[in-house]
Amino acid sequence: MINPSTRLIAEAIKVQGRFALNDDGAAGSVSAAILTSQGNIYTGICIDITCGIGTCAEHAAVAEMLKHRETQIEMIVAVKNQTIIPPCGRCRELLLQVDARNIDSRILLDGGQSMTLSEMLPHPWLTMRPRNRTPAQPLPLAPENLPTILPRLESLKLPHREKRQKRPA
Repeated sequence: MINPSTRLIAEAIKVQGRFALNDDGAAGSVSAAILTSQGNIYTGICIDITCGIGTCAEHAAVAEMLKHRETQIEMIVAVKNQTIIPPCGRCRELLLQVDARNIDSRILLDGGQSMTLSEMLPHPWLTMRPRNRTPAQPLPLAPENLPTILPRLESLKLPHREKRQKRPA
């Protein structure tokens, strides 16, 4: 039987490989793989865009996991040029905010090492959660009684502009 960390690394390497999107962007230079508590593996690749609006491979893997309605991560790995790299601070924060139980997730590091998310993120930004919610319950984005389509503002009137007449020459 293959060791779960070996399999996870292999899955990340399988999708890793840089390719050009256009003259200014590329994707795939970093890949990530997530093993969930349900035993599923989800992968993602980074998108590198020059203006900084790209995304990390870990974010793409998390999005793939969320599409399948899973949130709890057992283990995660990121790979660049066939080398394991640690997730950046933004990715570490995302892993925790997706599900507070991910604080105990194993992050694979180079050289066969690993650390828990709590070891890599000792002072998380999100330290206060509503006490009446379990980690797997989503936080509401908007009040439930908020209409999805805003009513027309019939009373909104734009000022009328008179057409300018040409001056005689």
